[in-house]
Amino acid sequence: MRQVHVGPTSLLDCHACGGVWVTAQDFEKICADREAQAAVLHQWGNRPASRTDAPVRYRPCPDCGRMMNRLNFARMSGTVVDVCKGHGTFLDAGELHQIVTFIQGGGLERARQRQIEDLKEAEAELRSAEQARVIREATLPHPDEGGWQGPDLLDLLSRIRRL
Repeated sequence: MRQVHVGPTSLLDCHACGGVWVTAQDFEKICADREAQAAVLHQWGNRPASRTDAPVRYRPCPDCGRMMNRLNFARMSGTVVDVCKGHGTFLDAGELHQIVTFIQGGGLERARQRQIEDLKEAEAELRSAEQARVIREATLPHPDEGGWQGPDLLDLLSRIRRL
């Protein structure tokens, strides 16, 4: 691998496979900086993407030697990259170009919106489950009260409203 400068960042480029190793900090810079993205598109615009029918291969991190995790970038880009948390990301041929194109096409904003929607949905589910628990507890017979007498509806409504 040889070191290549792309705008304000540097990466390691493999001529044999066309892959690229980017440190975690430099990958964040590329994802956030339009100038770095333009440099990526200029430098790697004509490099063909790796074959999609190639077998899945887990790689060790060049820094620590541990096997890296394969992740779909931004959980929805369709580009699966090899990531070592804290050290960096290995991208197969063409993947850096795909990611920059995804970012410039508004992909990160769409991913953030989806994440917000997922969090709101999870919050609503938790609130619903908590309301069901409060209702269930209020309608169960209490052993020290001598059997079921029905819930105190005003108390039950006030407890549900607080959720």
